[in-house]
Amino acid sequence: MLFRVIVAKMGNAEQIQKALTAWAEQFYGAESSLEHVARLSGGASQETWAVDIAADGGKYELILRRVPGGFKQSARNSEAIGLATEARLLECASGTVPAPKVMGVFSPDSDMGEAFLMNRISGETIARKILRDDDYSVAREKLTVQCGKALAGIHAIPVSELPDLPETPGLAQLDKYEDIYRGFDMPRPIFELAISWLRQNPPPPSPAVLVHGDFRLGNLIVDESGLAAVLDWELAHLGDPREDIAWLCVNSWRFGHTENRVGGFGQLEDLLSAYADAGGQSFSPEDIDWWEILGSLKWGIMCMIMYEAYRSGADPSVERAAIGRRVSETEIDLLNLLEGKA
Repeated sequence: MLFRVIVAKMGNAEQIQKALTAWAEQFYGAESSLEHVARLSGGASQETWAVDIAADGGKYELILRRVPGGFKQSARNSEAIGLATEARLLECASGTVPAPKVMGVFSPDSDMGEAFLMNRISGETIARKILRDDDYSVAREKLTVQCGKALAGIHAIPVSELPDLPETPGLAQLDKYEDIYRGFDMPRPIFELAISWLRQNPPPPSPAVLVHGDFRLGNLIVDESGLAAVLDWELAHLGDPREDIAWLCVNSWRFGHTENRVGGFGQLEDLLSAYADAGGQSFSPEDIDWWEILGSLKWGIMCMIMYEAYRSGADPSVERAAIGRRVSETEIDLLNLLEGKA
């Protein structure tokens, strides 16, 4: 059967083809064949490839996540846990949380370089489509409860079963992002107000659990029935469960549907109720406020980082510049969140 490969700017297609062929023959048998490999556009920090393998009269559809070029050169994101650890987390989540199944893990010294393979799950990740298209009207009705259940499942995974992960409570994150913000030497009064309020009003601590770290539309696969899989665990850490809940509520992740506090599709009371019903702690909407303010501040500072990458020439893509302009949006969000609190 004719093998097709779509070459992309990043990643050595011949190297990937060779490594995948060897893996397929070992995993599926000598009669297996590599039909198709295509670099996907998604994945800001890792390469993402769609892989089709023919074996046993059928076709196996997989996703390859790979360190750019196969080998780490420098840490793009000091919070990223590494692909081997991410693969291990997916294995820990199996059976508890909708997530892809890990099929194979490649070590940094392999022909592939650092990477892992997982099964490909059908569905949509683009938030605009999920929130607007008629195909997902039924899914939108179910998604709030499904996300509450999934978050409860993530937070319930025993810490003793997890690989080594950093523990980053809220105030430690505030310290980190304030240091980054100060380094720009570009004072923004609303950020100053948010930092001051957050420091004066820290929430009571909660026992550390597994936190996904980036649970939002864009990192969720949604099909016509609702939540199909939770993706992109690379920012996972030990922390406060309210962090994940609040990140899903940050206005930037509502994609214009600001009336729906949860991801642009649901209400927080419903999410918290589903979360508690699935075994999570009982939280009130007010318990999430501090973390949503922190999340909005973090995203604002991330936008500053994006613009600096563009301005300095480190990453001259228009996407970085466009994201950098969104700092002002987070300032409006912070004003709305802080109204009556400061």
